[in-house]
Amino acid sequence: MTEPTPLRALALVCSLKPSPAPSSSELMARQILEELAKHGGNGDVVRVVDHDVKPGVEIDMGEGDAWPAIREQLMAADILIVATPTWVGHMSSVAQRVLERLDGELSETDDSGRPLVTGKVAVTAVVGNEDGAHKITADLMQGLNDIGFTIPAQGGTYWNDEAMGGRDYLDLDETPEAVASTTATLAENAAHLARALKATPYPSS
Repeated sequence: MTEPTPLRALALVCSLKPSPAPSSSELMARQILEELAKHGGNGDVVRVVDHDVKPGVEIDMGEGDAWPAIREQLMAADILIVATPTWVGHMSSVAQRVLERLDGELSETDDSGRPLVTGKVAVTAVVGNEDGAHKITADLMQGLNDIGFTIPAQGGTYWNDEAMGGRDYLDLDETPEAVASTTATLAENAAHLARALKATPYPSS
């Protein structure tokens, strides 16, 4: 039996907590990576707040900017995972900055005028102890798609506590079955799509 084509993934964790503080967003990102490993994928986790990512919409904002090094990892990956907590019903400010920096990819194009990230797959993960996950997922997916990433079917996973609850995802004794199933489906669909795009790239115009 032929081994599946290896896939590389990069998880950008957009927690507001610097390492080594526990992060629910990082936990969910690592769970996605564990599921991707079942489909021939492996990857790295970058907690963005640990790095001096400058504000801006260029791929390099000058001296001291940590984004270009993160971008190198992104360009080497087939699958991008963006994981964010929910704050006052919205994605974290770190996740918003990631989208703003990814906007620089719109000016980095191939000979056909497509962004260089075209052909890469993106998925999302959202955690929080109150509602907001659906809107955050929609905002992330719209932004990632506009930038040139391809979004697989059921490409978002999330967990929210009950309304006005106080638990974090990290506090749970075990992953709820619905979340585990959704994460597994996300990983399977992302791996399938990434492999298909590697085998049959978008044609030159």
